[in-house]
Amino acid sequence: MALKSSTLTHLNTFTTRYARMSDFAPALSRATELICGCARSGCKVLTCGNGGSAADSEHIAAELMKAFILPRPVSSDETQKLNAGGAGELAPKLQRGVATVALTSNAAIMTAVANDTDAQMIFAQQAFVLGRAGDILIGLSTSGNSGNVVNALKVARSLGLHTIGFTGSKTAAMDNLCDVLFKVPETETYKIQECHFPIYHTLCLMVEQELYGID
Repeated sequence: MALKSSTLTHLNTFTTRYARMSDFAPALSRATELICGCARSGCKVLTCGNGGSAADSEHIAAELMKAFILPRPVSSDETQKLNAGGAGELAPKLQRGVATVALTSNAAIMTAVANDTDAQMIFAQQAFVLGRAGDILIGLSTSGNSGNVVNALKVARSLGLHTIGFTGSKTAAMDNLCDVLFKVPETETYKIQECHFPIYHTLCLMVEQELYGID
């Protein structure tokens, strides 16, 4: 699909501010198309990562689930449903968003799987139960070899989910498991994460503009 000109403004800002990562422009456009298509189809996004990347996965979920820089008022149809259900007074405080689940945020299921099955399955188990064809899994791993992220990506692809990955420059296990891959030009963990941050912020800006902005 052709992205709005206003959506591409965010892409142009990214390539100007982060010239050494301008090669990711096509990947950002493709990832935006996938997430917008997912949202318009009533599907959902799943995110996962470890350590700092776990925080990043939850950060992405937060930016997609509520307003980032644009207002996202509920639609007239949604307002009518809220009114009919007796929750009309809440409509002005609600915002539209992309249904997103951070697989890092449920300590009970993660520790249950780690204790009863295998710690490398904490995200794969959730992806298996929650994932449906047309959904998206976003996996972040600075090494690209995190077993629990790699396993989640494998399960996701098997179930017909689209996959988006964030990693570093070294050849890694997740390289061939992602429909869109942001393989940043760094090898140290904190430097890789520093590169991931502006990429996923730009991705969330582009998705928001595409879904909720006016061109």
